[in-house]
Amino acid sequence: MKNYLFFLISALILFLTACGETKETEVNNADSAGGEQEEEVAETEEVKDVDVKEEIEEVEESETEEAIEETSEEEIAEETVESPDETLSQKNAVDMAENYLSYTAFSKSGLIEQLKYEGFDDDDANYAVNQISVDWQEQAVLMAQNYLDYSNFSRSGLIEQLVYEGFSNEDATYAADEMGL
Repeated sequence: MKNYLFFLISALILFLTACGETKETEVNNADSAGGEQEEEVAETEEVKDVDVKEEIEEVEESETEEAIEETSEEEIAEETVESPDETLSQKNAVDMAENYLSYTAFSKSGLIEQLKYEGFDDDDANYAVNQISVDWQEQAVLMAQNYLDYSNFSRSGLIEQLVYEGFSNEDATYAADEMGL
């Protein structure tokens, strides 16, 4: 990305240099051609100045966006830094837990059970679930929505089902409230 910015800045400098040479040529031609051409040259110069200012603003905006993206990538990298003592099995369990949560909802205990079903031992499954950042209330809401998409539930029935799935009563009640039950 730095090469790209260097290229943009170099192109901008070349453009400005070319504008300066063109400006001198146009001014010389205008002196020999008369007053109407001087007005056209002045208007052309104003348009070029506006174009240059817009290009500079675009470069500055892209630099700002790049800085934001780099910061976000750095923050993500810091959040997912492995513990030096993390085993390969623990890392794989963390990756699988994140993968599962990327496409379906789980309670904390449900995700641990799923990882154990996949062959991870209890310690690795617990380690993985404790390493990832999860909003369990949000997961309860997602699961409640999934249930309501294919079946009808009363408020108490939905809460009961979510508790059965491993959510706390508080998270299940929150999800039912979010569903409007």
